[in-house]
Parts: sequence; structure tokens; C-alpha cells
Amino acid sequence: MKLIIGNWKMNGNLDEKNFLFKDLSNTKTKNKIIMCLPFTLIGGENFGITLGAQDVSNHENGAYTGDISATMLKDAGVQYVLCGHSERRLHHNETNEMVKEKATTAIKNGIIPVICVGETMEEKNAGHTIAVIKKMLSESIPENGEYIIAYEPRWAIGSGVTPTNSEIVLAVKIIFDTLPNSMPILYGGSINATNAKEIASIPYVDGLLIGSASLKSETFLPIIKTLD
Repeated sequence: MKLIIGNWKMNGNLDEKNFLFKDLSNTKTKNKIIMCLPFTLIGGENFGITLGAQDVSNHENGAYTGDISATMLKDAGVQYVLCGHSERRLHHNETNEMVKEKATTAIKNGIIPVICVGETMEEKNAGHTIAVIKKMLSESIPENGEYIIAYEPRWAIGSGVTPTNSEIVLAVKIIFDTLPNSMPILYGGSINATNAKEIASIPYVDGLLIGSASLKSETFLPIIKTLD
């Protein structure tokens, strides 16, 4: 079984959610599908689809306007949450320490965090991929609890460029060897129906984190089917 996580980012409306979720509910698969939606779309009818969120506050409650706590997510039916996605690290200056705090509060409230790590193009070209991944892992992983690691090379996100198999193998092997326990490892970055099966078959890759291709049935369902 593979984990297939769709990340809608800041896209979608209720009609689009209902359309895709109905299709997903009618799709037979041996794999586990998780949809990480914008906060506004988490509630309501979910057609039995497992829910994820795209972010969580590192605070339990209080005067933090605009933040959403883990208890709120849990109350809304969320079972998984992305922590430290590359776009959060880039646009909101999230540090490894913040990511660790978010993952820790998620675990405390019964939500499994999906902790994202990956290097920039500058770091890759400088030969720092291994060092960057190890540092992010050591500083982002909670002390205890269940979590998932998603390797998403930041230079591949939304670029249409996919790393070579050898590049992915190098990164996920580092993650596998570094983790204190046998936690699932996902790959994310420019995934489509053409490359999904090959990437998912790479050693140590337990599933995929999918961005834009998860927005519509015509691009998401073929990925799911190719992994069965």
C-alpha cells in the first residue's frame, strides 16, 4: 500500500471539492488517499475521504488571529497535517524549530504530521543536499510520536522538473538512515500520471505528495490508478 496525499494549496472551492471527492469515493484502490485542503473546505460532506490540513498553529490557543490550532483541526475531522511545506518555509519564514513545534502539537492532539524537507536549487548546486536534509530532519522531527516525512526538493516544486531516480534515491536513503524509527517517506515535486509509478517504485519511497495534479479528477485519478 502506498500513501497518496493531495495538496490543494490555495486553490479550489466547494463545488470543485465535491466533484473530486465524489469521484474519489467511487474509485477502488489498494492505496490510502489523503486530501490536504484549504481550511475553508475541511468541514461539510467529505464522502468518506481522509482529511488533511495544509498547516497548523504551533500554539494551542490564544490571541493568534488567523491561526488554526490542532484541537480545531481535530474537531473538524482532520487526521493529517502538512508541517513545514517548502512554500510555508519560503513565504512565511518558517524555521525548523517552528516546524518541530507544529508537528509536536499535532501529535499531542492525535493528528499525524507530514513533515516536509528538501533543498533549494542553490543548495543543490553547491553540493549541500545531504547536509541540508540532515539538518532539517534533526531540527524538525518531534521527540516522540508517529509522523511522516515528505522529501520535496524545493527546486522541483511547481517547476515541472523532476529529479533523476538516483537523486531521489540518494535523498530518501539519507532520510531512511536518519530516522529513529521506520516512519513512512513520501516524495513530492512535479508528479504526474507519467512518472508517478516509477517514482513510487523507488526503494524507500512509501508514497507521493501531489500538488497541482490533485486538483482535478482528470489528472489525479490516473495517478491513483497507475499505482494500483
